[in-house]
Amino acid sequence: MSRTTYRSDSKIRTVAAVAVFCALAYVACVVFHFRASFLTFDLKDAVMTVGAMLFGPAWGFAMVLVVALIEMVTVSTTGLYGFVMNVLASASFVCAASFIYTRRRTMKGALVGTLCAVAAMTAVMMLANLVITPFYIGATAADVAKMIPTLLLPFNLTKAVFNAALVFILYKPISAALRRAGFASVTVLGTDTAAHKPEKTRGLGFTIVIAALVAAAALVFFFFVLHGSVSFG
Repeated sequence: MSRTTYRSDSKIRTVAAVAVFCALAYVACVVFHFRASFLTFDLKDAVMTVGAMLFGPAWGFAMVLVVALIEMVTVSTTGLYGFVMNVLASASFVCAASFIYTRRRTMKGALVGTLCAVAAMTAVMMLANLVITPFYIGATAADVAKMIPTLLLPFNLTKAVFNAALVFILYKPISAALRRAGFASVTVLGTDTAAHKPEKTRGLGFTIVIAALVAAAALVFFFFVLHGSVSFG
């Protein structure tokens, strides 16, 4: 097989895999709805982040745009406002996490990437809420600012932490499935080589358990402190 043919075949497989991630992210935003007051979130950011960690932040940003656009024209009731807020929130999270991880494919790189993603999403959404939300809810910027400590900050921080924890839970099974299907040659989260030592496997299992506990804690805070709710379909 020539180098040109190989590159073309690899690009086609990448596009196909990214399309699968877009479909999974769309399903996630349609099936699961977490709501607190007028704010909502779903699981699509975690799905797109896994894809971006595998294929790079540029593909991650493309996924964000495609999923947000499809969501806007199919199921969203917030129109252009929802589209802009979705793009800002998802892009800041997905691109921050994948940009760092694709440059250092280790557990430390994944942890630093997701922590930066949590900080980036929270900061971007605080600014976006102050600038854009007043037009959506018909309030002043001062009124919206009053909601920051009691609703906007804890909501966006909880949303970001929950999705960050899901990234660690989803990465290994999804990357392994893609590798078996021939879509991508990828490494398992936190390893630099294809041969995984037993202690690394145990360490990854411990990380997944911790991530599950963090996700559970985030949901407890969401439901009992923010008085959130969840709906399906």
